[in-house]
Formats: sequence, structure tokens, C-alpha cells
Amino acid sequence: MIWVEPGTFMMGSPQDELGKQGNETYQQVTITQGYWMGKYEVTQAQYEAVMGTNPAGFRGDNNPVEFVSWDDAMEFCAKLTEREQAAGSLPEGYEYTLPTEAQWEYACRAGTTTALNSGKNLSGYNECPEVDEVAWYTYNSNSTTHPVGQKQANAWGLYDMHGNVLEWCLDWYPGYENSMRVLRGGSYSSLAFMCRSAYQGGSYPGSRWNYIGFRLALIPIQ
Repeated sequence: MIWVEPGTFMMGSPQDELGKQGNETYQQVTITQGYWMGKYEVTQAQYEAVMGTNPAGFRGDNNPVEFVSWDDAMEFCAKLTEREQAAGSLPEGYEYTLPTEAQWEYACRAGTTTALNSGKNLSGYNECPEVDEVAWYTYNSNSTTHPVGQKQANAWGLYDMHGNVLEWCLDWYPGYENSMRVLRGGSYSSLAFMCRSAYQGGSYPGSRWNYIGFRLALIPIQ
């Protein structure tokens, strides 16, 4: 887990960002409390150690787990919290959960205001060498997930915030409250513009796909 200090950042994308979508409102957001963020996407080995099963379609202990719904991810968080509380290995007053959308983007950006957390913008909408540096996406993934941590990390030491698998966030998808949850980060099957820090997707909380996984956050109990 990587500690993320509180701070203020610009969430969303400016008007001139290549690939900008209509739902990427550009606004100043303040993160008032620090939190821990998973250095990597949750792997299949980690998921199986807690849940006793491995639902992934692309097998590999160090590959991100996929075919997990939002509900599955939240159950994993609850079980891991209970287990580590019983072992006395959790900081007092903290629990594992999914990051909020703001926590996810703040951690992804790591102080950058560019389309990618490498400090670079996109030179192409679909295929893009700048994305190749930081992400497994449709033009370099060979249509499969890859072991976590192989691409360039961001300035705070977080890997695969772009590409590999889309990541569930805690929030409801705007305009679809009570029906869809937010997805962030792009996947191995995404085009370049879908891997940007600001890109926002969504899916139903019970849905399972082989391009959706998740990343842990450890935050103060609300």
C-alpha cells in the first residue's frame, strides 16, 4: 500500500485534452484526509487467499483478478478488513474498501495535470506511444491481461493506473445513481483515449467482465 497525502487537485479534463468526453467536468477537488492506495491492482493470488476462489479468465497468480463484480470487490474488502483486524495488523480506525472516484483520480495523477500520469499528453486518439509507456491497452496487450507492475509507475509509486483492467470505484455513475458504479483507468482492450486519468466509465454493480478488476484503498472508517 502507498500512503497518499491529502491535497487539492484539478479533477476531470480541460477543453483541449485529446479524447475528452462530455462527462469529464474540470473542477478543483480537495482530498481532506490521507489514505493508503494499493500499489498494484488486486492480483489473482491475493483474491484467492481471501475468497478461496479465482474467477479470472486470464490465469496467472500475479495477473490482476477479473470477472469480479463491484459486489464481489466489496465483499473482498469486508473479509480482508475482518481478517486483518482480528490479526491486529490494521491501523486503528481504518478499513479496506474501494477508492472513491476522487481518491482514485488524485492517486492516479500523482500531481500531474496531463492526460497521463507520466506527465505526457496523447499524440493519438486510438494508438499512442505515450500510452504504451504506462499501460497495457489494445495496441500492445495481445488481447490479454499482464502481470501487475510491468509498466512505468507514476510519481507516487502506483502501477497500472492506466490499462490492464478497469478498476471499480465506490461511487455511483453520475446520472445513473442506484443502478451503475464508476469504472476508471482503461483496460487491456481499451483505446488510448480511454486510458486517460480523467476517463470515466460505468457498469452495473453485479456485472462481471474479463476486463474489470479493482484496487484496494485503506481509509478512515466513516
